[in-house]
Amino acid sequence: MDALVAQATQKLEALEAALYGLKQVRGRFTTEDGAVSAEVNSDGALVALQLSESVTAMPPAEVGRLILWACRQAAEDAGTQRSKVVATLNESFVPGQQDAPGTLGG
Repeated sequence: MDALVAQATQKLEALEAALYGLKQVRGRFTTEDGAVSAEVNSDGALVALQLSESVTAMPPAEVGRLILWACRQAAEDAGTQRSKVVATLNESFVPGQQDAPGTLGG
């Protein structure tokens, strides 16, 4: 019974760690020239956008493309981070050497 409780506690802690990790995810990207910087959260929602003074000399369509490019790259970065958190969670649910078949997590 103690082993079962310990396994359940371990799984709960892994879930809580994953939830915390997902809340901490922030994807960031800055264009090579530093004109546009974007930051997105774990859901891919834009939470910060910074434009340098140099964008005032660019055509609006080019600025728009740079903003979209930076947002996409930041979202990709966030997705990579999110995948790592989920992979760590999944690994915690893989039966270990000591887990017997039919036990929690086995």
